[in-house]
Amino acid sequence: MSSPLLVNLSILFSQPTGIATYAANLFPYLKPLNPTLLISPLASNHFPLTSDFIDYPVPANLSPAHGTKGHFRRLLWTQLQLPRLYYSLNSPLLFSPIPEAPLNTHCRYVVMVHDLIPLRFPKPNSPLTPYFRYYIPQVLTQAQHILCNSTATARDITDFYHIPAAKITSTPLAYDANHFHPLCAPLRQPLRPSAFQNKPNQAPSANYNPYFLYIGRHDPYKNLHRLINAFANLPNCGDYELWIAGSSDRRYTPKLQAQANHLGLSHQVKFLNYVPYNQLPILLNNAIALIFPSLWEGFGLPVLEAMACGTPVITSNLSALPEVSGDAAILVNPYNTLELSAAMHSIATDSQLRSRLSTLGLQRARQFSWAKTGQKTLEVLQNYL
Repeated sequence: MSSPLLVNLSILFSQPTGIATYAANLFPYLKPLNPTLLISPLASNHFPLTSDFIDYPVPANLSPAHGTKGHFRRLLWTQLQLPRLYYSLNSPLLFSPIPEAPLNTHCRYVVMVHDLIPLRFPKPNSPLTPYFRYYIPQVLTQAQHILCNSTATARDITDFYHIPAAKITSTPLAYDANHFHPLCAPLRQPLRPSAFQNKPNQAPSANYNPYFLYIGRHDPYKNLHRLINAFANLPNCGDYELWIAGSSDRRYTPKLQAQANHLGLSHQVKFLNYVPYNQLPILLNNAIALIFPSLWEGFGLPVLEAMACGTPVITSNLSALPEVSGDAAILVNPYNTLELSAAMHSIATDSQLRSRLSTLGLQRARQFSWAKTGQKTLEVLQNYL
């Protein structure tokens, strides 16, 4: 019996990021369509939910874990091999959680767009520039329909690619309420940064400084250089630490570390590297606040996950971030270092403000759920099957 829907998960690998979180949480709501998941055996081992679906193995070297080579291999596979799978499995529709699909092959597909940041912040000689300028607009033009994660991203798709708004449906992301929530007092014990650096079972330390937390990549548009400067300008800066969680990037992380060293903050600015998903709730619960000063985001999952933990949030007043946070966060101009520093000082010194933001954040987070995201996605896919 053929499957009515193919789901292309060739991008997944063993260290899940935002796209993987989105895809994994969407699976249960696609179950009524009896989909076949195109996924590498290595990646499926890290996504237990896939056991409830039909898996069709694809090469294991197509994911971002293999860098630029993996990206190009995936594009070639998508163009040359994926259409053969589509027709051999007799599927009328392909769904991709990223905007990649076979071109000019009569394959019918729906894709998800998370952001167009490489067009807003192009990097010299980056392969992502032609990818977003030439490949993605063709994918979106030929798609049956386009999903995206916010109205900000929907506007970008229309503005950059002149895609009609009627062809786009916004399906905001969500969080796992069983995973991200306020922890009871015994679990809200302060931890040293080393507890999140491949030592998850290390006991809490008595030598503890309150910390501000950032979670995400280290790319320049994430604005970490201004965050470090804002932290340096914080009154009584020595009383606090800044923890930066996210995979190290040899292009950017050494520059950020050098900046912290130059400012005399090497003992206070801690680079945690990649933090496993199961450790994120305790990391968030113990933070003074999540600081997420990105210059642009398609959605901003860390903001939502922090609010779900009752952790105060400072984030940017640009892109989709106000959509996510509503009135439950302090919104700042991310280009203004002094404004960011003042917001950090207010949260650090005003317990009533922290309490109010915590309450508002919990209320705001409850407006988002994967059930809503999944149901809306299911309805769109059903329209094209």
